[in-house]
Amino acid sequence: MIRAPFLSLRFFIALGLFLAGAFYAVGQPPANAAAPKATVEQRLASLEAYMTNADPAAALKDTSGRVPAGLTTPEVGIPGPAHNTWMMVSAALVLFMTLPGLGLFYGGLVRTKNVLSVMAWCLGIVSLVTVLWWAVGYSLVFGKSFQSAYLGGSEFFFLRGVTSAPNPDYSFWVSHNVFAMYQLAFAIITPAVAIGSIVERVKFSAVLVIVSLWLLVVYCPLAHMVWGSNGLMNGVFNTAATIKAIDFAGGMVVEMASGYSALVLCLIVGPRHGHGRTPMPPHSLVLCVVGTGLLWVGWYGFNAGSAIAADGIAANAFMTTTLAAAVAAGAWALLERIVRGKASVLGFCSGAVAGLVAITPACGFVDATGSLVVGVLGGAVSYIACTKIKSMFRYDDALDVFGVHGVGGTVGLLLTGLFATPAVNANLKINLGGVVGQSLWFEQLKGIGLTLIWAVCGTLLVTGVVKALMELRPTLEEEQKGLDISDHGEEGYIFEPKS
Repeated sequence: MIRAPFLSLRFFIALGLFLAGAFYAVGQPPANAAAPKATVEQRLASLEAYMTNADPAAALKDTSGRVPAGLTTPEVGIPGPAHNTWMMVSAALVLFMTLPGLGLFYGGLVRTKNVLSVMAWCLGIVSLVTVLWWAVGYSLVFGKSFQSAYLGGSEFFFLRGVTSAPNPDYSFWVSHNVFAMYQLAFAIITPAVAIGSIVERVKFSAVLVIVSLWLLVVYCPLAHMVWGSNGLMNGVFNTAATIKAIDFAGGMVVEMASGYSALVLCLIVGPRHGHGRTPMPPHSLVLCVVGTGLLWVGWYGFNAGSAIAADGIAANAFMTTTLAAAVAAGAWALLERIVRGKASVLGFCSGAVAGLVAITPACGFVDATGSLVVGVLGGAVSYIACTKIKSMFRYDDALDVFGVHGVGGTVGLLLTGLFATPAVNANLKINLGGVVGQSLWFEQLKGIGLTLIWAVCGTLLVTGVVKALMELRPTLEEEQKGLDISDHGEEGYIFEPKS
């Protein structure tokens, strides 16, 4: 008699709790409401974003701004096979430019006794810069934790967090680690180009120390300013850019930085013994021609790869790179024919490289006609710099790095400001709609000026420090014997068997 009411009370309490829970559940959204399944239309729009290298998250968002779980988000995306493949090939092509392209090109232009020395410099730089890039370099360029327009951040030190997922600050479809390796190839070739002005007269150990400091003082800040998502001179993608300049593949970061640094280096180090009195012709133009061809092929990864996608902009860069290089080679040789009576093989090679240099900042922004103008003027002005200006001031830029890369890069940057068109690259409309076709050339001038000052002052600082700490040059006897023997104990060519 006592237990029945008690049991009834427990029954009604349980029933009440059940009904309350049921009514509460009915009033709540489904458990998967925060992650709705994508509709067919959204999936098609995402596929279209992949084809056009656009933001996939924008296509997948619903009216509330939510993104279906497991597909993609603005923070972490998925690598697209075609884009990723193209960027891995491009990274290999840019590395191919240094090894063996630059090694053969530079190696053919020096004397027999220094051919291995030049190749050792290239190999040493590849190894050294790779370690620096892993440790701090990549983060200083493409990080942003410093919240600075001049230098990146520390979040990617030791490539921490650099995984196969894309970093949407730079690409929606390319793996972050692939992007980092692609940029590593740029960081390798830039100082390798710069030291071409001081070949045959600087110790191997001194070269490595100069490159280490130069990468951190000159290259990393310039690369962040031009390509960093919050960079000072990233006019295309940074709305807050102080200088709204454009540089598609490295006119400022690579060409001007290496070219003007090369001039400073050769002036501080001084000329080779016998320069101006002793003939110092290239020991093998055959190697030079082979190196030129390898550089030209690799430059497609350099320029077309800078689209960071296998898209229409990359296709345009591929075309304009080809046109400018071919036209510049002919322009240089024609000028030689007019001035000297003969067109030299070295002239064809130098002209081709000058055209590739000049089109580098412009290739993704100008059309076919614009690229022809860039090629003609890039080849012609570089020819004047390497012949008239160099002979006038008598500096020993052994491999004409300043005349080809410094001057050619400057010409290309200025012409980019004149010929860039949104018809080729719609990204120019994002932040530069009011200056393209009008005052963009003036923004380019400002970028040129800052790059020149940064490269010259940074190289003066670096070289001054290294010169105070160690010997830059070998002894007179070692220089006369050749750096192959004095630095490496080897010879590039053995003409007679030795016992």
